[in-house]
Amino acid sequence: MKKIIHTDQAPKAIGPYSQAIEANGMLFISGQIPIIPETGQIPEGIEAQTEQVMKNIGAILKEAGYGFENVIKSTCLLNDMENFKAMNEIYGKYYAVNPPARAAFAAKTLPLNVLIEIETIAVL
Repeated sequence: MKKIIHTDQAPKAIGPYSQAIEANGMLFISGQIPIIPETGQIPEGIEAQTEQVMKNIGAILKEAGYGFENVIKSTCLLNDMENFKAMNEIYGKYYAVNPPARAAFAAKTLPLNVLIEIETIAVL
């Protein structure tokens, strides 16, 4: 059985998908982009965008009763691999101990022309 997870502390879905789905003790968070939920604005620069994406992921994790320590896999999509190092520095603050498995890819274009999108899987 699946449970749809939604919080107003993360951006609303911009398409036919859920912010996250919980099933069998696992949480699957849809790709999060750096929309500030309160304003709908997108911050400038890869550092600020990565920080906002991680805040959005954190809000969804919290709503579902999980934390960053429960994350087992992340997939990072970047509009340019030149942003990898800066993204990695911000990302690493959230996973200083026992970081999850991760893949990072360059994508030609991301939704709303943002610089980064991250999807996440967590377990209890």
